[in-house]
Amino acid sequence: MLCCGLNLGIDRPSQPMAVYMKVSISYRIIFMFRCGMSLGVDRPGQPMADIRKDSGLMESQRVITSRNSQMLSITLNRPNVINSLDVEMIRLIQECLDEAESSPSVRLVLINGTGDKGFCAGGDVEAIYNAVKQGDPDRGMVFFREEYDLDLRIFKFPKPVIVLAHGITMGGGLGLAAGADMVVSTEKTVMAMPETRIGFFPDVGATGWLFSKCPAGYPEFIGLTGYRLKGPECRRLGLASHMVIDDMRLEFIKDLEQLSEKLPDDRSKAVQVLSSAFKSLRDNKYISNLEMDEWVRTCFAGKRSVNEILSLLSECSQHKELSQASLTKLSEKSPTSLALTLSLLRSNEKRAMEDVYRKDLKAVRFMITHPDYAEGVRAQLVDKDKNPVWQPGTIDETSLPGFL
Repeated sequence: MLCCGLNLGIDRPSQPMAVYMKVSISYRIIFMFRCGMSLGVDRPGQPMADIRKDSGLMESQRVITSRNSQMLSITLNRPNVINSLDVEMIRLIQECLDEAESSPSVRLVLINGTGDKGFCAGGDVEAIYNAVKQGDPDRGMVFFREEYDLDLRIFKFPKPVIVLAHGITMGGGLGLAAGADMVVSTEKTVMAMPETRIGFFPDVGATGWLFSKCPAGYPEFIGLTGYRLKGPECRRLGLASHMVIDDMRLEFIKDLEQLSEKLPDDRSKAVQVLSSAFKSLRDNKYISNLEMDEWVRTCFAGKRSVNEILSLLSECSQHKELSQASLTKLSEKSPTSLALTLSLLRSNEKRAMEDVYRKDLKAVRFMITHPDYAEGVRAQLVDKDKNPVWQPGTIDETSLPGFL
């Protein structure tokens, strides 16, 4: 029986907004812009995936581990579904972390994904949908409980964790990255929390940690509209801490392997070494978008009702194109999902992460048993007619559970 029971009450050391450039004869890497608490879920004992140097990427393995120098690499390996997470993968990752935590020779953990399309597209939504359609939502709840347990563990893992988030990184993929000490994106990275389009909500603690990462208004904007952050924007808005050229990912991993040999045992000191290494050639220049930031702040920051946001967007005299696009996006979402999302954002803004995840579990139970979840997944992912019929159809008719 494997359960993590780490205390989330300790603040993590601050991390600089590093800009790192390394040039050698063979390659150049450019960085342009810069643990867990048990939720009471037992992880059935399964044999630890083989940890061996230079292990091959075997398609039959959902999670691949390799050990080079003093770094343990955990590689998600379901490229045909952009490494979407299922319960088996979550349990395997937990076992890898068990090994990393107990081994004195492991001083750094890297989590990445196979395939060119992306790091992780999220959770296996259709599997949860099937459980709900078969009248067994408890089976779906197992996934969420174990996923949140893993995400929380990464937040307070005793050794540095780096996530290399190339390509599509959404939903549960961002959940894995949220607690990492470094999140490294590329110019091809696309990050989003698109759950409201399928009658769900931005879970994995996003209604809490978005506030510690993003400028004012963006937690609401990203959570409600499912806005997609692309390339340098992932770094600019705080969901990534560093950015590396996509073609240089393998060289970057080799750099990490070499650096792992120099890391001290103490986690906070090891993070300081990593931070120092990645600011050797610092350049704080990145593309700003002050006009969009002002618009997002005006229309979304701190708003307490979806109708207030809709009204502001309708009346906005500036940035009419952005406002109209957002109104169109919001009109396609489940009204219940929107109301639930904004309520969670308001209540979780200053909560401790363990409380955020506990509230997420309650919200999950409410939402996957609500008609909009099955309807949203059907319309977007199963039948793909893109024409969901939400119940109710307007914000004014929505009714949220008492725990909010």
